[in-house]
Amino acid sequence: MIVGIDIGVQGAVAMLDETGALLEISDMPVLKDGPAGRRAVNAPLLAHIIFSSHATHAFVESANARPGEGPTGAFAFGRARGVIEGVLAAAGIPCSFITPPSWKRAVGLTLASKDASRAEAIRRWPNHAELFARVKDDGRAESALIAAAGLLRKGGER
Repeated sequence: MIVGIDIGVQGAVAMLDETGALLEISDMPVLKDGPAGRRAVNAPLLAHIIFSSHATHAFVESANARPGEGPTGAFAFGRARGVIEGVLAAAGIPCSFITPPSWKRAVGLTLASKDASRAEAIRRWPNHAELFARVKDDGRAESALIAAAGLLRKGGER
């Protein structure tokens, strides 16, 4: 089992088997319990998803704070990465970080749009198209594609 994680509060966690078949996908578990009631990744809920996956490896998007993002947003993003990294370490799951240009190139995305990610996910997993139907499902699509890129990095089929 391979896990792909699109980092952040609008991200998701996808599980693929070694052949690239999509087995499960979960939106990033968040609660409005961060500073000033902001949404933040919830570690215990994420731990439940990760521990029950029985994954052998995780591929996580290696993203940085966005240009023009304020210190509060940058801190929240760093906190999310730390929670994800900590949960994976506690679960004993090796983790590799993969940059957006790297995973997008690996899965053949030439456009940087969220819709392009959703379209590619639907093309790869047509039996699960409903998981990527809404505009806000871009995190799901990207987490699955990150996992697929990770499989390619490991020498898998997709």
